[in-house]
Amino acid sequence: MATNKHSFNQILISHWEAFIRSLKAPPANAKLINGENLDIACVVASSRYGSNVGLDENALQRLIKGAEVVHGALGQGEIIYGVSTGFGGNSDVRTAVAAEMSAGLMRGLHYGILSDQKPKSSIYDENISSQDLPSILSKTASLQEDPHSATTMPESWVRGSMIIRANSLAGGASGVRPIIVQTILDLLNKDVVPRIPLRGSISASGDLSPLSYIGGVMQGKPAVQAHINGRNSFPQYVRADEALSQAQIKPVKLAEKEGLALVNGTAASASVGALAIHDAMLLALLSQILTAMSVEALLGTDESFNPFFAKVRPHIGQIESAENILAFLTSSKLVQQNDGSKEFSQRQDRYSIRTASQWIGPVLEDLASAHKQITIELNSVTDNPLFDGDKVLHGGNFQAKCVTTAMEKTRQGVQSLGQMLFAQCTELINPVTNRGLAPNLVVDEPNESWMWKGTDIMIAALQSELGFLANPVGNHVQSAEMGNQALNSLALISARYTHTALEVLSQLAAAHLVALCQALDLRAIDISFRDALFPEFKKSITKFFSPHMKMQEDLDPFRAKLWAAFIDLITATTQLDSPTRFKLAIESLHAGIINSLEPSVEMIQALKSWTTECCETSTSIYRSTKAEYLANPDATPILGLASKRMYLYVRNVLKVPFFGDKMLKPAEWDVPDEFGRTMEFTSMGGMITAVYDAIRSGALFAVGMECLQDASGKVENNGVRKDV
Repeated sequence: MATNKHSFNQILISHWEAFIRSLKAPPANAKLINGENLDIACVVASSRYGSNVGLDENALQRLIKGAEVVHGALGQGEIIYGVSTGFGGNSDVRTAVAAEMSAGLMRGLHYGILSDQKPKSSIYDENISSQDLPSILSKTASLQEDPHSATTMPESWVRGSMIIRANSLAGGASGVRPIIVQTILDLLNKDVVPRIPLRGSISASGDLSPLSYIGGVMQGKPAVQAHINGRNSFPQYVRADEALSQAQIKPVKLAEKEGLALVNGTAASASVGALAIHDAMLLALLSQILTAMSVEALLGTDESFNPFFAKVRPHIGQIESAENILAFLTSSKLVQQNDGSKEFSQRQDRYSIRTASQWIGPVLEDLASAHKQITIELNSVTDNPLFDGDKVLHGGNFQAKCVTTAMEKTRQGVQSLGQMLFAQCTELINPVTNRGLAPNLVVDEPNESWMWKGTDIMIAALQSELGFLANPVGNHVQSAEMGNQALNSLALISARYTHTALEVLSQLAAAHLVALCQALDLRAIDISFRDALFPEFKKSITKFFSPHMKMQEDLDPFRAKLWAAFIDLITATTQLDSPTRFKLAIESLHAGIINSLEPSVEMIQALKSWTTECCETSTSIYRSTKAEYLANPDATPILGLASKRMYLYVRNVLKVPFFGDKMLKPAEWDVPDEFGRTMEFTSMGGMITAVYDAIRSGALFAVGMECLQDASGKVENNGVRKDV
């Protein structure tokens, strides 16, 4: 396993370990931020899972000194932007009421749309006919979408914005008092989360409006709202003054520069970006695991991941991806060693698995770069002006282009991963490309079920959407604020669309994982069937044809040749129902049999008898093998390192079963199946949703990290597998 500290694997492992530490840390051992030590892991643990955060003592001293510098500069009559001047394009205005500047700035930035629209009456109200048309429409319209989620930033994004803004201010170069940073952290740790509009920031002079709502809650303004009781119950919205009162937090009166310091930063963009990087890195890991599972399900070869390919093309992402997939395949009974000697066989796998490491590698490199950019941004001072000792400096650290760049390449990487998973999944469902699996992955007879056809359509819709979302956002800049903000990064918009893309990829990955588990069960049935049929097939050949052999010593190669031909034929005809498939395959062997035997009337009769018996035996063994497997499905004996973990999690923890129409048909009517079992899920969508929910909660990622940790014990630094 590659050990470069800047490699994707090492970044992901370090990130995950830090995330677990933050997640499990008791409040007494909360992370103490100092302006320089915040990582993405802490942002995720705090924003999504409620981990507490504190302020480092050293940062406290820097804050005190920084606030003193502001007062000193004002006392000396220095002209400071946003303190003794107007804002933005009005910075040529001078003011003598510096203490009111912060309040006025906040007031003007509370422009966001936050809808709680609800229908107020029925269209059948007897009084409605007497009302004017606008009144009728406003009172009776069905809501086009949930007004809250359509206009309100998710709570986790806001919590992330709070911790990042606190850390940036803790750097001491913004000129704010310690009470400002401590109040933000008090709000965070007591679950008072400002309600922030979803839209309205161009991320040029930072995320002005979103951050103004945090400032408004800190002041206890009745005009803004906050979530309360978010961890223990469904969040409630109350006025900010009520929220502070319930949490026993004193409202803050902003001093000079503090309002500008609160809003003039990239915290909202960086928050949404940090959460996106967390999800994207773990989905990139999951994509590699799903690729290994696809190699197994499609009976692919591990030759494609031989270390030599990366040795002669040493891109670090390709090296890592090939090492990972190769290690994930350890112990698999399904991986083939394809030397091309079999007539009419493909010498190599299709691109979706054969070139996977070359496809994934650049994405891993981009994600490593994006992780670095966002991590630097978390620990940056991003407002204006800044204070370097006693010197006041005016600049543009609030321009969030670095976040935009990180998000654009992350979103394009998400599309690339989706394209690969889509190709793998469609090949799995299609009998022309899936190497002997039933069409649509049905366990029932193919003429009785088309179970996965709809999902095949769904993943096409998802990948099409990913293709659209991959388009860049940063090239749609509009000049704003009197032309002063002619350059604006659109970082928050780009980060929002990246989250949308990650949600779509999560759905696609969920569908693919359910399909893979289904396919692996079908492989297990097929192996069991072949193992059970092979000795009977040999016996029948000996029984019927041994007396008619031209040379008795040719019997063993004769049986082997017929068996190989039979397997090829049933593999190529999975679109047929099993009795027809076996009959067609057996009858197709007749010419080869006749050419190998001494011609006679008795031989022809033996051929007819053998055909009848072999068809019956094949059908009977197939049905009994399938019934036995369906009663207790378990593909783990044939699976590789990563597949086994994922399969067991999906089957045993999420309770997503190996299923067919005969199981879902009673399930959708809530009655037991033929084995007396009642399914937990009543539709394919329900099963895929269960996996999707596990991805979005992070639970499935924990399993993925276990796979990576397993793999790290199976790979040497040079990428050669070993058992330990």
